[in-house]
Amino acid sequence: MESVYSVAVSARATLNLHSLNNEGGEGNQIQTRMVNVVGTDGRMHNVNAISGDMWKHIQAEHYFRLAVDRGSVPLCAGCRQFDANRISADPDYTKRIGEGDVSDAQALTWLLETCAMDDVEGNLVTVGGRSLPRKSVVEFGWVVGVPEQTTTDTYFHAKYARGRSEAEREAVEDEQVRKGNLGQSIFHRPASSGVYAIVAHLETARIGFNDIEQVYPVSEDDREHRYRLLIESLCYALLEPNGAMRNTQAPHILGIQGIVACSAGPLPAPSVSPLHEGFREQIAEIAANLEPLSNGGLELHPFDDLAEWTSIMAELATESRPYAFRL
Repeated sequence: MESVYSVAVSARATLNLHSLNNEGGEGNQIQTRMVNVVGTDGRMHNVNAISGDMWKHIQAEHYFRLAVDRGSVPLCAGCRQFDANRISADPDYTKRIGEGDVSDAQALTWLLETCAMDDVEGNLVTVGGRSLPRKSVVEFGWVVGVPEQTTTDTYFHAKYARGRSEAEREAVEDEQVRKGNLGQSIFHRPASSGVYAIVAHLETARIGFNDIEQVYPVSEDDREHRYRLLIESLCYALLEPNGAMRNTQAPHILGIQGIVACSAGPLPAPSVSPLHEGFREQIAEIAANLEPLSNGGLELHPFDDLAEWTSIMAELATESRPYAFRL
């Protein structure tokens, strides 16, 4: 497939002993993030989950690292520092849109020309009373545990006090015994294991596209560079899911299975939630039903492990380009 209008990823990943996303802490207890979902049995289930915000941040960080390393796409001053405010933290851009009577369409054009991250990841420019949205090209759903196949346990940890000498340790221990404290800082950490449902969608046709003026103010080469970094960053987000507590609880990624669906024209790449046991069969049937409408414009790439996932994404990044609206 040479031209890609949209990409949909539907997958199940087996993650063991991770704590990538937590609600916070209460006392000495860290609370993991839990959500309620309706299973295929029609019943409500409370399962561990990783928010779409977390996965979006993981993907955006990989995009940032790639953009800085390759130097193939422009970045605003804010994004060069990986500032959460992005282009709103760029003094040149904020000054430019604050001078004279600058329309939202012109401000959006300057945003697209100035920064690939703001283009791909989206932003809300709130400078000088302006509220200008740039809708993200990449979308993530919650990564949720499949009911009956995911569990969370809490584990006991203790941090021990250490004296500088044997005499000091004995003195400290005697004092702590009198106070009923043996010099331990006790806390509890969660770790979750199970099968997780993942959904993501890329509107690749919108890369570099001004939604207000309905034009592409950036060159085709620039769009292709942004597209390649986007595909690569999504690939790496599953290879290295940076999140909370990776210093001591990096996840064991046991496996991943799913489908990458691509459309070559204005037809949504089909996706079915992997919470459904037969999600891959459902996607294949949808693609077959849409074949008379798509005229071969839908491609499905099933995968059964990380090796096949990386092969599909590498081919997509190097052998295709983003679709361009015919305006």
